Amino acid sequence: MVEKLPLIAIIDDDMIYQFMLSRIINDNKLAENIISFSEGEQAFQYLSENKINSENIPDVIFLDVNMPIMDGWMFIEAFAHLKTQIQKKIVIFMLSSSIDPVDIEKAYKISEISSYFIKPIKLKEVKRIFKDYKTFL
Repeated sequence: MVEKLPLIAIIDDDMIYQFMLSRIINDNKLAENIISFSEGEQAFQYLSENKINSENIPDVIFLDVNMPIMDGWMFIEAFAHLKTQIQKKIVIFMLSSSIDPVDIEKAYKISEISSYFIKPIKLKEVKRIFKDYKTFL
């Protein structure tokens, strides 16, 4: 049985991909609510403004690597400084169309990133993330 999580965030500048991932999550009843951001700076600002309100903090973030203004790497760097002020553990999954071993290795060396998935993420991978959510905490 997969536990439905209260809040998921998708940070991706590809609106079609945001829609597709939201649809997978909604169709499989994996989350109560989904919030989406088209770039990292918007998401970081949201987390900064809501850091003391755990209800508004996502349980899981799906983070794209390549975005304008603040990409996934920059977001993670900024988030690393903010996370100590957030009362809730956020599980972050990095998503990218990059199969470059350098990107994958870099992601796995960053403690804030729980796993790296190559886009498009498959339904079975999304279900496994939600099924195994507590092991990532």
